[in-house]
Amino acid sequence: MSQIFDYFLAPYEGATVLNITLEIIAVIFGVVGVWFGKRENILVYPLGIISTVIFVYICYIFELFGDVIINIYYTIMSIYGWYTWLKIKNGTPLAISRMSKKDIGKAIIIFTSTALLVIAIYIYENKFDKWTDYVDTITTGLCFAAMWLMANKKLEHWSLWIIANIISIPLYFVKGLGFTGIQFLILLIIAIQGHIAWKKHLDNSPVIA
Repeated sequence: MSQIFDYFLAPYEGATVLNITLEIIAVIFGVVGVWFGKRENILVYPLGIISTVIFVYICYIFELFGDVIINIYYTIMSIYGWYTWLKIKNGTPLAISRMSKKDIGKAIIIFTSTALLVIAIYIYENKFDKWTDYVDTITTGLCFAAMWLMANKKLEHWSLWIIANIISIPLYFVKGLGFTGIQFLILLIIAIQGHIAWKKHLDNSPVIA
């Protein structure tokens, strides 16, 4: 048991109390925010913004540049999503829907362009030297596409989060952010529940996007 605790806490030996506290706060806001997202509650966005802004700082300190990009994008897309979820069109708010062929094409473009951007940035920063950097290109692409789909209330965004979370759980433990690794485990559970809840809602109230 002590070996598990040592493995979990070892990466934090050189971290400041401030940085550890900020990571915990970011994790809490992130988890609570996604829980609200599962319930299709607008609070997912303000809480998410607080979490991602903190993670921008934390990931920069740890030189996780791919994650810095992810969280800057999360912040921007959270503002966009906040707007789209509140926007009233034709007398009704944005409703949950499935991806169209056009949405699939946009998601693929977002994933591909994002992965290439991350690769370019890592090469420019001369940081593309660890296996985690290669995995970052995949998770960043998945997260970018998922965030865009979420802002447009597409059911399939939960599927992308599930895949990204499964990859991110061990990845963040390796990176030395244990609390964040636990966050992704919790987010995986919520994402599965979110997909079930949104699908049930969509099946009961089918709406054409």
